[in-house]
Amino acid sequence: MTSAVMNSKRYIGNIEAPFIQEMSEVTHLMWSLGWDELNGGNISYLLDEAEVKKYINIHESLRTIDLTFPVTELAGKYFIVTGSGKYFRNVIKDPEANLGVLRVNEHGKSVEILWGLREGAVPTSELASHFMSHIERLKVDPTHRIVLHTHATNVIAMTFTHDLDELKLTKTLWEMCTECLVVFPDGIGVVPWMVPGSSEIGRATADKMKEFRVVIWPQHGIFVTGPMMDATFGLVETIEKAATIYNLIGVREVKQSITDQKLADLAAAFRVSPKEGVLEL
Repeated sequence: MTSAVMNSKRYIGNIEAPFIQEMSEVTHLMWSLGWDELNGGNISYLLDEAEVKKYINIHESLRTIDLTFPVTELAGKYFIVTGSGKYFRNVIKDPEANLGVLRVNEHGKSVEILWGLREGAVPTSELASHFMSHIERLKVDPTHRIVLHTHATNVIAMTFTHDLDELKLTKTLWEMCTECLVVFPDGIGVVPWMVPGSSEIGRATADKMKEFRVVIWPQHGIFVTGPMMDATFGLVETIEKAATIYNLIGVREVKQSITDQKLADLAAAFRVSPKEGVLEL
């Protein structure tokens, strides 16, 4: 067990839920990497009712918060989410103040707070984007559980200097590290710059989630999804590493690279299917 998780257990009282420990650890890690300054970043994690009720009384809600958007597809589902305006660096010290376990009501029009979000705190302001993305990812991947948004530094930097065409951006990232094609063969989605926290950016992101597990918000950050916390965080790590290499190369001459044929050979060796239209063979 990591020291981060051990520290978090000292602060969660009688609740030693694995999903609280995971959220405490990953938020602390992302803050330590410099990706989530101030109150930047947010995470939502779809939970099983059986797992939740081992640690939390699901028969009594602390309060109800109305949603500005209906999510009937998620009715009755449980989530743990980061709070609006909360700092990732503080989660591990006081999870109950910075995280919340909630249940979408039977009509999909409100959420019941079952634990956490102490002193009137509310879920992340990006909840619309998260819920809409959960809905779309569950349609294509029934094992889906995590939506993670973070301000990965080099990914943001890359959106200032690289063409934001999805196929071109995907190909550049694949060329930066041999493992990239294997880790995200489905490529990278991109939405235009929009005001964060709005239903508009939520809908645009969710539309991309029909095809991609990863969506970049230019000059803002990255939205990543997955079935488990480790795999989802690892996806961000891989993309951020590739973006870092791209930024380090800068305007210097590239004397050798991973060619399209090499990428095709790599895909065949690891039995993944590269997104159509990226490779030119």
